[in-house]
Amino acid sequence: MTDPYNSSSAYAPSPATGPHLSDAMVTTAMELPGYRIRRNLGMVRGITVRSRSIVGNFLGGLQSLFGGNITIYTELCEQARDETYRDMLQHARQLGANAIVAVRYDATDVMAGLTEVLCYGTAVVVEPHDF
Repeated sequence: MTDPYNSSSAYAPSPATGPHLSDAMVTTAMELPGYRIRRNLGMVRGITVRSRSIVGNFLGGLQSLFGGNITIYTELCEQARDETYRDMLQHARQLGANAIVAVRYDATDVMAGLTEVLCYGTAVVVEPHDF
């Protein structure tokens, strides 16, 4: 099976210098404090399409009658976000990134009961600033 995120050989992985890609090296900001962006490797993403089961819809409907946080849907959303975030990290590692900047989430209803969740950002190679 081919890699759906990086099917082109134009972006061959290269060893990242400096820190390794971890949650601390991922930000919604355009830069990482204390680091200088040395190379931009392009957009990386994770995507999933989720559906609610009949049981989930039934339980969610019952919870909505009482108001407040509808935990079954909250858990589904958190699982989808976490899955797409981890896929985005994997995509960035395949490109040789050690950081991701400008991270965003997006969700779109594909059809009734199906939601696409997308996590995306810019994969970069950073190095600590020399002060």
